[in-house]
Amino acid sequence: MTTHPFLDLAPLTAARFASIEDRVARLLSTEQDVVIMQGEALLPLEGAIRGAAGPGTTALNIVTGPYGQTFGDWLRDCGATVVDLAVPFHAAVTAAQVREAFAEHPEIGFVSLVHAEAATGNTNPVGEIGEAVREQGALFYLDAVASVGAEPVLPDAWGVDLCVIGAQKAMGGPAGVSAVSVSERAWARMAANPGAPRRSYLSLLDWKERWIDGGRRALPHAPAQLEMLALEACVERIEAAGLDTVIARHASAAAATRAGVLALGGGLEPYVYEAEDAAPVATTLRAPSGVVASELVASALAVDPALPLAAGGGALAKEMIRVNHYGADATREVVLGSLVALGAALADRGLTVDVEGARSAVANFS
Repeated sequence: MTTHPFLDLAPLTAARFASIEDRVARLLSTEQDVVIMQGEALLPLEGAIRGAAGPGTTALNIVTGPYGQTFGDWLRDCGATVVDLAVPFHAAVTAAQVREAFAEHPEIGFVSLVHAEAATGNTNPVGEIGEAVREQGALFYLDAVASVGAEPVLPDAWGVDLCVIGAQKAMGGPAGVSAVSVSERAWARMAANPGAPRRSYLSLLDWKERWIDGGRRALPHAPAQLEMLALEACVERIEAAGLDTVIARHASAAAATRAGVLALGGGLEPYVYEAEDAAPVATTLRAPSGVVASELVASALAVDPALPLAAGGGALAKEMIRVNHYGADATREVVLGSLVALGAALADRGLTVDVEGARSAVANFS
């Protein structure tokens, strides 16, 4: 029987596992404990909420897209009292809105926020919001799955107590591995929560007691080797290029997409109104009047199925188009290919487009 590099792997040692956690911590510039979870990012996202929130918790759940809606469902299922701060999907939340919510509900002790909503194309000013959360003394939970690698993610500097990341977007890796940084305040909140998951795949406390408290010498179970090695490779690649360089590449792809769309015309326009509120991982577009977004995307993908184009989810499928320029797709070439394909699909529908104008606009970005 022949050997295979993906199948005949030596066991991943505890020391190697711990070293990958340490590299992720450096990526986040955090002194907090980092736990790598053996599953897609929904695992630590749900585990962190169920560990830190329960009956007696009043949570401010900031909704700027579908993931914020999911977090509210989990919080309610845990028995928490939830105050939803819903913001239109074409905008970002502000620290002033968060402070207003605190003034109306001074009992709030937990805040959940998505940094960048790839599904809706907006990003939120976490640093400013973190200041408001610190003033309130609340526990701060952040979904940075889409933003890590595309924009700064700084749990310590921003006062984030639970910061979840995933490898599958801007980091350019697989979806099957994720991580969460946990502050001492968050560990204490979980330890005091009788409803926190224990002896469960969702349990962060199990990882603390069986892994961290033991000096990270013995893994609690066999790790997912391929995903762990892929995560390590993602971090290595970011380290080699330089995090600032990777972030700048995503920012450039986003700016090029926005400029190219405005030059293309055909009735397409950015879904997120203000450029400063637009996420660097994905640019969302509003389809022209009378054009179904999902049908336009299908026509564009017929030109090139490899393009990172998608229609919005659910009800947004009729009006939203998403250009997912993250990871390996955060390049001028991919952005231009996406706009040319959308331009062709618009032209087929009798709409006037300026493909050469879009090419020129995109060419201004490196």
